[in-house]
Amino acid sequence: MKTTIIYDNTSFRSELQSDWGFAAMVEIGKKKILFDTGANGAILLSNMQKLKISPDEFDTVFISHAHWDHTGGLRAFLSETSNVDLWLPPSFHFQSNVKKIHNHEVPATISHGVYTTGQLEGTEQALCVETSKGVVVLVGCAHPDMHEIFHTASRFGQVYAILGGMHGTEAKALKGVSLICPTHCSQHKTEMKDLYPEKYIEGGAGQVIEIE
Repeated sequence: MKTTIIYDNTSFRSELQSDWGFAAMVEIGKKKILFDTGANGAILLSNMQKLKISPDEFDTVFISHAHWDHTGGLRAFLSETSNVDLWLPPSFHFQSNVKKIHNHEVPATISHGVYTTGQLEGTEQALCVETSKGVVVLVGCAHPDMHEIFHTASRFGQVYAILGGMHGTEAKALKGVSLICPTHCSQHKTEMKDLYPEKYIEGGAGQVIEIE
């Protein structure tokens, strides 16, 4: 599994533009998922171009929740390609001529070893990917309680890592995971880094995280 952060509040690579929002490319074998689309389509597509990522590479777009800083680039992306399956939380009402739109309130399989938690607490879904080390969970903002996210994700296996925006999640709530990459809106990055220096990874547009 390889995750490339395309859009974030900070930049890991100086040539990429930072902006409030989040998007990442998730590669599992030949499958390529765009996780969220940031706030601004022009920035999303520009950063993708600089990372040498083509919209045509993706077969799936996964939107964590309906807030503008995760959906703002969606129409710009779909203007480049509509040959994708679109996984939306039921609370996000969006029409498009994509291959298929999926909405799930409960956990569901996206493809072999790749799942959605379904919409938790009526707000947000997380992406779960099985790896040899355990389940990797990607979150947009972690609006639902982190305990609920982990509880749901754990039905797919032991949670190994969490990546993405974590809002007010406290560092102590992440004690049981082996890898942490807080991005975007995470309010307690410093505490997470201080408490878990051995498993903390810095975020930012351009950061690449590979997990076997």
